[in-house]
Amino acid sequence: MSSKSPTWGYSLPLALLLMAPFDILASLAMDIYLPVVPAMPGILGTSPSMVQLTLSLYMVMLGLGQIIFGPISDRIGRRPVLIGGGILFAAASFGLAASSSAIPFFALRFLQAAGASAALVATFATVRDVYADRSESVVIYSLFGSILAFVPALGPIAGALLAEHLGWRSIFVVLGILAGLSVLHALPRWHESRPAEGPVMRRSFRPILRSLAFWTYTLGFSAAMGTFFVFFSTAPRVLVERAGYSELEFSLAFATAAVVMIVTSRFAKWFVRRWGNSGTLLRGMAVLLLGSTLLGLGEVLAAPSLWTFVAPMWIMVVGIVFTVSVTANGALEEFGDMAGSAVAVYFCIQSLIVGIAGTLAVLWLQGDTAWPIAAYAAAMAAVVIAVRALQRRHESAKV
Repeated sequence: MSSKSPTWGYSLPLALLLMAPFDILASLAMDIYLPVVPAMPGILGTSPSMVQLTLSLYMVMLGLGQIIFGPISDRIGRRPVLIGGGILFAAASFGLAASSSAIPFFALRFLQAAGASAALVATFATVRDVYADRSESVVIYSLFGSILAFVPALGPIAGALLAEHLGWRSIFVVLGILAGLSVLHALPRWHESRPAEGPVMRRSFRPILRSLAFWTYTLGFSAAMGTFFVFFSTAPRVLVERAGYSELEFSLAFATAAVVMIVTSRFAKWFVRRWGNSGTLLRGMAVLLLGSTLLGLGEVLAAPSLWTFVAPMWIMVVGIVFTVSVTANGALEEFGDMAGSAVAVYFCIQSLIVGIAGTLAVLWLQGDTAWPIAAYAAAMAAVVIAVRALQRRHESAKV
């Protein structure tokens, strides 16, 4: 007997109004904070490298939460994980607004990411529970994908305006208020959807980790998302500190990359139909290599500007869209009977690679230059191309 029932008999607009805020907040907490990143070392009395860790910590915890909170939601239910995660996110956000030193700020940033991860996992698990066999699932996932494109465009602009008029602390106060309102809206309406069919079967991750196809596409996803992560980790220092942009000018320049992402996404299905998963992935890697070359040339030949730093990212964003359009399907294609576990491993590995390798690129190379982006994108693209070639040889040997 399942608990999916009349309790989730909402119309699609009402369901989206209930679910979307938690997806938005998880992404917004990363992007709205970017305009004040250059000022945070002075505010917290720490180094730029330590402030970089607040971005990386959030990214890593968001991914690790897939492994931690997914099984918890299977055991105790989606509703308590969502409500608990939303409350933790709100409390941590208000705590961040009150922070004045580095260690409490780092700890609260970790808790904020944990709350975001819990709410995100419970949201996607609910979508699977309620809409797995219904056409509405396509609309919901499409909307969530659009949110991932729009938030990077609008979040930094909102953060810059808040910081300029109300101070940096207002950014985290607003996040706390939005999370609190989302929880209050969900409390009487978010009904439990976890199927009541006995204990969840435990599955081994070994078949997933042994699949070369899984690694090819998961590494491709890591290359794409990591390139964007290193971009927004370095962009504030490059454009604000070196190029002299104001916080609002930086936010508008940053938003142009997100606009390119949105426009390219409109045509992604056509490219995938034309080239297939493998062809689209390899073209995405080739575009990342081209963009990294242009970034390197811009760094060597001219001062940082819209044309030498941001414009090459427009090209790389096209490669990112090509790549993420096919990586989920490519990585999970073999695991229809254990898709939930495969999704958790897929996101967890991606977050760990992006958080660790991306952070090392920023810390080891000059974090106020284009070199971390160029190096990360080129290295990861080369790895993906090599693993794809290995996968092809393996497939040929089996025939």
